[in-house]
Amino acid sequence: MNLAHLHLVMNHVPTIGSVVALGLLLLAFVRRNEHLKHAGLEVLFVIAVLTLPVYVSGVAAYYELRERPEVSTDAILVHQDAALLGFAVMEFAGFIGWLALWQTRRRGRAASGLVPAATVLLVVALAVMGRAANLGGEIRHPEIRAAGAASVAGDPERFMTSAIGTVAVYSPWAWPAAEAVHFLGLSLSFGVLLAVNLRILGVMRQIPFSEVHRLLPWGMLGFGANLITGMFFFVGQPGQYTASAPFYWKIVFLVIAGANFLYLTVFGRAWRRADTSDGGFVASPADKGMVILSIVSWLAVLYAGRMLPFLGKSF
Repeated sequence: MNLAHLHLVMNHVPTIGSVVALGLLLLAFVRRNEHLKHAGLEVLFVIAVLTLPVYVSGVAAYYELRERPEVSTDAILVHQDAALLGFAVMEFAGFIGWLALWQTRRRGRAASGLVPAATVLLVVALAVMGRAANLGGEIRHPEIRAAGAASVAGDPERFMTSAIGTVAVYSPWAWPAAEAVHFLGLSLSFGVLLAVNLRILGVMRQIPFSEVHRLLPWGMLGFGANLITGMFFFVGQPGQYTASAPFYWKIVFLVIAGANFLYLTVFGRAWRRADTSDGGFVASPADKGMVILSIVSWLAVLYAGRMLPFLGKSF
């Protein structure tokens, strides 16, 4: 089994998951049911997180298949460009959905425009990813390829991926600036999650959990900066990442770290147990397990990212 097989297994997750999330949100609007609305937003955030390994495995599949005569590399390039746009829209929709969940936890309800905005973005993401999925089916089936696809693919300068690669390679400032933002975002995200998770473990007991919890949007902001700059590196120089084993471990642990954001936002048990300033608070085994897993995951992300130039032969 190679990465092309893995991509074939995972590539339906964004489209099918988006249909499920959209169905829950539309049903929630019709029935005016807050529980269904929260479920839809939670599914949306999970799908946004899982879209990252789906996209990465798709780029890695290109390097597995590009030398095969029965595979159209032009079709792959068209597919990758559509997938990148779908990925960007899905991540933005997931962020808006998470923000609505966070506001619900903090204030009892989300701002009036957030849930409709997340729903509209989800519809757009589903449309773009549906097109990307259709283009992916054309890679090994030229008989169903859309008319004109080959002529578009013959001009690589018309693709977002090629344009990003050109900036990454030839710009004297873009890569160093992205590196600076990447490490700042990583520090912000890791620092906020570390503070919240340690509070659940009983550190800083004199501070109510709700006061620490209000920092989570800053952590998500750092996570987003990390994701944007990380994708700039990956799209700009995909070959050096797809051949690196530590990079895939970093992706796995980033997905776990993203799950920690959802856990801290929507699971009421951690909120009820930790929101006390007395010395009698004891976290449940499930809370401790999630906290420890999150901290270990972020340390693994830091280690894998730092070791990219030293482990393997891709850099």
